[in-house]
Formats: sequence, structure tokens, C-alpha cells
Amino acid sequence: MSSLLGSAAWTGVAVVCGTVFGLGLVAVGYGVVQRAERGEQPGLWRALVERLPVDWTGRRVVAAVTAGAVTGVLTTWPVAAVLTTIALLTLPGLLGPDRHAARRTERMEALATWTEMLRDTLSAAAGLEQAVLATADIAPAALAREMRELAAAVRSGHPLPAALRAFAEDVDDPLADVVVAAVVMAAEQQASHLAPLLGELAESVREQVAMRQRIDAGRASVRTGVRVTVIVTLGMVVGLVVFNRSYLDPFDTLTGQAVLAVVGVLFAASFVYLNAIGRIEEPVRLISPTASRVPAGTEPGGAR
Repeated sequence: MSSLLGSAAWTGVAVVCGTVFGLGLVAVGYGVVQRAERGEQPGLWRALVERLPVDWTGRRVVAAVTAGAVTGVLTTWPVAAVLTTIALLTLPGLLGPDRHAARRTERMEALATWTEMLRDTLSAAAGLEQAVLATADIAPAALAREMRELAAAVRSGHPLPAALRAFAEDVDDPLADVVVAAVVMAAEQQASHLAPLLGELAESVREQVAMRQRIDAGRASVRTGVRVTVIVTLGMVVGLVVFNRSYLDPFDTLTGQAVLAVVGVLFAASFVYLNAIGRIEEPVRLISPTASRVPAGTEPGGAR
């Protein structure tokens, strides 16, 4: 079938489209890399950058754009260049191991362990502040940094409730809010029977960990099935391009490019749906992040 445009013209279109699209993605990637420096700048750009995945590093964006441009030149399909770039940016996070969920589960287990350590230390007739400092030195590795900062704040003289609220914000986990809220209430109101309550909270956190592990196991099987489907599909496409290029000649037309774009959108919609149904809704935070910082003007012993 004769193409609507010549091969040379399609190559030019692919290069132009890939270049323009790539420059846009490079700009977005640069914004991701410079996210910390742009944190103080208000406006639409800051909101856009904050919504981008944290793993979209500059190197990854450049590699994806380069691969997309090469694909566009080799196939003379502008839509293929765009789809390749988007796939290399999104598929590793969707189909690869869910590192965020694994890290969350590890931190939840560490939180349960620390809660049990705090309970046992309080049962030994230690004061609440002394128990926090004692457990901070032997905290699980997943919470070691946050516990060191909590201990440093307490040792520098900051009130224990304020230091605990800052710790909860640093951990950024609704279950940590529940544990911290119980400890803060005990510190502010001299509540009794804190050790049994901490034991119940630790048991609840471990039940949450077990539930998430079961969910992660189910999601892993789904990811494996989707991964096999993607690999087989891409392998078939590469095989056709290499061994039977004439079979794909209909995609050289504008209609063929439109059909390819629709297929790409359908694949993207299916991946987004799979990601959405596997997402776990987080409970509401009990401790407001805006109120959990240790006041900047606070010195040991009180406010200036």
C-alpha cells in the first residue's frame, strides 16, 4: 500500500515531533531535578512539578527522550516516538517492583517494633521522656533517622509533645499518628495505663502489616501477568519490524498513525486502571502537618 507521505517526509515529521516533545520532557525533567530549589516559588509550575513522580530524574527523562527519538527515526512513525518516550517513563514504575509499598511495609513493621520497645521500657518503671530517649538509641533501621532527630530535639530541651508531633510529620504515616497521639496525650495529661495501650497499638499495626503483605502478594501476581503481556506484545512488534516490515506498511499512513495512537491510549488506560484498583486508600491523618513542627523560635526550656 502506498503511503500518503514519502518515507523522507515521514522521517522529517518524526524528527521534528520527537524533538519538540523531547524538549518539553527535558524541561519537565529539569524541573524535577531542581525541585528542592524551586520549592519556594509559587504558581502553576510548582504545582505541576510537585505532582510528577519522584523517580522521574533528569537522566531517566533524557534516556526516554533519546529512545523515543531513535524509535521515531527508525520507524518514521511520530506516534511511536511519543509512545516509546511515555512508556519508558511510566512502565518501569507500573510494572517493576513496588518499592514504595515495600518501604512503607518496612516502616510499619519498624513502627510496631518501636511501640513494643516503648511499652516494655515504660513497664520497667521508666519515665516517658527517658523511655523515648532509651528506645531512640536502639530504634529499628527503617526509623533510625527519625528517631535520632526526635532524641536530639528532646535532649536539646524542646517539649516532648512538640518533638513527638514533629516526629509524626517526619514519619508521615497515619499509623504513626495514632501511636504519637497516644504518647502525646500521656505526656500532656499524665494519662495512666499507657503501656497496655501501646501493646494494643503495636498489635494493630502488625495486623495492618500482615494485611498489606497479603495485598502486595496479590498485586505481584497481577503485575507479573501484565509484565508478560507487555513483553510478548513488544516482542511481536519488534519481530514484525525486523523480519516483516511490509506487514506494518498500513501504519505509514495518517490513518494508521491515528489507529496506533488509539491503541497506545487503550494500553495506557488499562495500565492506569490496574494501578488505580491496586492503590490502597490511606486513612486520614490525626496530627495536622502544619501544627506539628517544633516552633522555630523555641529554645531549650521554652519560647523566646
